Amino acid sequence: MATLHLTDANFKKEVLESSLPCLVDFWAEWCGPCRRVGPIVEELAGEYEGKIKIAKLNIDEGQKTASTYGVMSIPTLMFFKDGKVVEQIVGTVGKPELKEKIEENLI
Repeated sequence: MATLHLTDANFKKEVLESSLPCLVDFWAEWCGPCRRVGPIVEELAGEYEGKIKIAKLNIDEGQKTASTYGVMSIPTLMFFKDGKVVEQIVGTVGKPELKEKIEENLI
């Protein structure tokens, strides 16, 4: 399963109202570090299918949502549970670290 593409319009339904925990990758085309994190996020989406919803929000297309959550620098990865942010990672992160954070947030 590929990552879910988020917009300002579907963010509430897909993330805030999700029965599964969600990991949202706030990114942009022009962001070099985002291009390093992106493939890791895609890979993990396949590994954790059915356990956690993994989605991406391009901040250039979803400025309202990025602003609502105070995204100042990218990549920013946010974990949501029951419609609330429970954890946030700012900057480049490797697969082992991100996998560990996912595991922690599945509980």
